[in-house]
Amino acid sequence: MSTLLEGKIALVTGASRGIGRAMAQRLAAEGATVVVSARSLDTAGQYAGTLRETVALIEAAGGRAMPLVADIENDAAVQSLVPRAVALAGALDILVHSGGKAEYAPVTSMPLAMFDHTIGHYLRTPFQLIQAAVPEMKKRGAGWIVVLGSVTAQPPGKPYDEWATYGGATVYAATKAAVHRFVQGTAAELQPHNIAVNMLAPSTAIRTPGASDLIPEQYPTERVEYIVETGLALCHLPAAERTGLCAYSLHFPLAHGLPVYTLDGRERIEDSVIPPWAHPAIVASGEGN
Repeated sequence: MSTLLEGKIALVTGASRGIGRAMAQRLAAEGATVVVSARSLDTAGQYAGTLRETVALIEAAGGRAMPLVADIENDAAVQSLVPRAVALAGALDILVHSGGKAEYAPVTSMPLAMFDHTIGHYLRTPFQLIQAAVPEMKKRGAGWIVVLGSVTAQPPGKPYDEWATYGGATVYAATKAAVHRFVQGTAAELQPHNIAVNMLAPSTAIRTPGASDLIPEQYPTERVEYIVETGLALCHLPAAERTGLCAYSLHFPLAHGLPVYTLDGRERIEDSVIPPWAHPAIVASGEGN
């Protein structure tokens, strides 16, 4: 195991599966103690994956992890999550918000409850978590906040394809675009406190348990290791050096010459390749939208 994050304590939401689980594994492989949070402790819900399984994977690789059950659809649970994590682990240095469920429907037929859920998962929840996390990070003299974004925040290209016309992603995408701007503004506010705030997103698509239903079977997807390595890069440099970025998984490592490793940090994998279907407006350095 590497020691890049030795002595650091991280809280990762949505950590029972998918990107959240992989992110927790990679942080732990670098020496962080990781508090993993989600709704499923021992029994999986609609999708496979539990916090117990995540903890077992991390411990089997030599890392340290603690499960913490929380439902981000419950306001009280969100408000108490950071204090509970601090009580469990002793402090907080890193917050990665990966939790949430994407729900798609056309604007004209989307139920108001679905609209509210989308705003809640992806904008209201990180707002509340950051408000709770910042005082704890100030105590430590530094902090790192990473919020999961989406390439759908980029505008649809013209002529519009079938996905743009019929995919129902407009509200989800608009919320993610708001997340990008929210992260950039919060980064400016918190840089004087040495707290870095960055956005992390797949460059194309990653086939996770929650996303597979939304990705056509024949659509090529990218390995989760690329987004996890990009996320790790956002969790250790001083805020003055790396904050306010919108970092995309395939683009960012190439732009910054970062090697990408397996989730346990032990083996280097091949450098990423930008496919021709990647959105042309992505700024590889992260200094963009």
